[in-house]
Amino acid sequence: MALNPTNVGNPVPAFRSSFLNSCLSANVLTFGTYTLKSGRKSPYFFNAGSFHSGNLLSAIATAYAHTIINFLSSNPELPQPDTIFGPAYKGIPLACCTLLELQRIDPVRWGKVEYSFNRKEKKDHGEGGGLVGGNLQDAKVLVIDDVITAGTAMRETIEIVKREGGKVVGFVVAVDRMEKMPSITDDDGVPRPSAMGQIRKEHGLPTASIVTLDDLIELLRLKGDETDMERLKDYRRRYLASD
Repeated sequence: MALNPTNVGNPVPAFRSSFLNSCLSANVLTFGTYTLKSGRKSPYFFNAGSFHSGNLLSAIATAYAHTIINFLSSNPELPQPDTIFGPAYKGIPLACCTLLELQRIDPVRWGKVEYSFNRKEKKDHGEGGGLVGGNLQDAKVLVIDDVITAGTAMRETIEIVKREGGKVVGFVVAVDRMEKMPSITDDDGVPRPSAMGQIRKEHGLPTASIVTLDDLIELLRLKGDETDMERLKDYRRRYLASD
């Protein structure tokens, strides 16, 4: 069963339901048992690298673009970004296709906004350097990535942008897992913020996501998949972030 915007009490935006349906049809979002980098056993897995065809890139670009537009309109204090930054590697195509969609929607506002991404290793020939794309000097930078769990990549990105003379003004991710940051004693029952919550606290940066863990649970409810829905609910109870 596809997620339909009219199936819920609070209507789901069309771009979000289309995104979720694309995730399911292409097995970008799968359910089972997956060992994360943190060592946690997750009942679901999101792999943005599977958005590797034209129609799937269109779906995720549309979802990111509308999420960014809503994000900026609901946070009027945020400046208009000069650059969309996609951390290597998965963030690279996300930044490029999202900027194209933003420009298609509103060419006046987004036509001269640039994209940029980092190299994992600095290039010592040709143009050299550690970045590809727009110059970040004095740029107001909006970062987009797929999923944030521990926050390490977010901190590295903030440092990269700062080193290049720019300033990160916000983060947008595809999926907010809503789970607390890992610790040595991960099942200690101690409340902790999520990686996104910690970044908001440490750096005062606003964040947004296309979907959250709550949306995935609602998706399974609409599909009538009680087994996976309960597994996600149990995971949420166990690791829900304090923020």
